[in-house]
Amino acid sequence: MNEFVNKLLGEMDALPPRLTGNPFAHEGDREITLRFDFSATQSVMHKADPDKLILGYTRAMMGFLMFQPNPERIAMIGLGGGSLAKYCLRHIPDVHFTAIEINPRVIALRDKFRIPPDGPKFKVICADGAVYVRNRSKLVDVLLIDGFNQDGQARQLCSAEFYAHCYAKLRKGGVLVVNMLNSDRKCATYITRIRERFNDQVIAIEAELFGNRIVFAYKGTDFPLLATRMREGVRDLGPMHTISLHAIAQKMIEQMEQYPLSIPA
Repeated sequence: MNEFVNKLLGEMDALPPRLTGNPFAHEGDREITLRFDFSATQSVMHKADPDKLILGYTRAMMGFLMFQPNPERIAMIGLGGGSLAKYCLRHIPDVHFTAIEINPRVIALRDKFRIPPDGPKFKVICADGAVYVRNRSKLVDVLLIDGFNQDGQARQLCSAEFYAHCYAKLRKGGVLVVNMLNSDRKCATYITRIRERFNDQVIAIEAELFGNRIVFAYKGTDFPLLATRMREGVRDLGPMHTISLHAIAQKMIEQMEQYPLSIPA
């Protein structure tokens, strides 16, 4: 039986990745995309500008800057093509960034996507993100959740227990940012779980193309006052970034002004 399984695995490795569900890099003239198959794009890198955020949902996730304009520590669950990691390392001074990726085949593609090597301020860990957040040794200012596989959002990253561990992993004033798919029928359930753990200090905005919903959950006591700070902060942050933070901030402020009823249906 073991010989049969080993033979089968060997044959799967010999197949084109799109037939096995394994991640692969698809290279075009100008861009490289990360895929599990050809039905969906996981990540995109522009060859001429590898640190640029191409996909709208990644730009929307950078809305965490409205809560934490200069975070010291960021952790991200789900490496993908490393778009968010590369952007943050380039544009946020002195940030320490840790990426947690469960799939070693994704990590094996890091050179294709020009993800920098591990160093004093950047590290990629091959681990289950649900296990990682249970470790309280190093709290973070920002926790980015973008954990998807060929079947969609990883279920161990959607439970009430997981969101409780995320809350505990954040410093006071920290923010959880979760990328969700509007097509996921359990999206509203996940948001409810986050609201319950973060005391309703949650807002959600649509990404630019409306396929993704980005959820921000805040750990602190000054949540009702953040809308004013956001208006001031976006002016200061603008010159430091290559994305349009104003449009993102405007969506967030509109939701903040509706607090505590700030989750769009």
